Amino acid sequence: MDSDSGEQSEGEPGTAAGPDVFSSKNLALQAQKKILSKIASKTVANILIDDTSSEIFDELYKVTKEHIHNKKEAHKIMKDLIKVAIKIGILYRNNQFSPEEVVIVEKFRKKLNQTAMTIVSFYEVEYTFDRNVLSKLLHECKDLVHELVQRHLTPRTHGRINHVFNHFANVEFLSTLYSLDGDCRPNLKKICEGINKLIDEKVL
Repeated sequence: MDSDSGEQSEGEPGTAAGPDVFSSKNLALQAQKKILSKIASKTVANILIDDTSSEIFDELYKVTKEHIHNKKEAHKIMKDLIKVAIKIGILYRNNQFSPEEVVIVEKFRKKLNQTAMTIVSFYEVEYTFDRNVLSKLLHECKDLVHELVQRHLTPRTHGRINHVFNHFANVEFLSTLYSLDGDCRPNLKKICEGINKLIDEKVL
């Protein structure tokens, strides 16, 4: 299932829609159409990244672009994130995980919840931010994702997982994101509001 042809046609930045148009929702739809075309299963037809997650991803794109000063690379990081999330969602919804892998799913959920609450706490309680703590949590999430999809997805997708997590767990990126007087503060506020909503709705 882990096939990726026509890579250049997928929502590259600078299309007719404008020089800097980014939409997590559109990327998710494109990725799903591509993957669904290769899978004969009706049960995956309703897989969508929800609106709140999409808003968080859009803010992550903005802060990523601000930090690395490279619109194309920021776009690729987010596209890789969305592809990985959708592929794992398809595997999960089609009951492709073994009992042992379901245990890993639960470990990942708990680690992701811990990471999400830490992200919010570091924002809401001033001067508590510790970039090394947050980076370690994100790397632990990455290791669990690798373990989960080990027998399901190709080395190319494992590369995408590294690409995504190595960026977001980068201590310099985290320092930029949490800078009290930096340009990313409004974006971090929106990200944390979205995370709080997902926690309240028990998505995280």
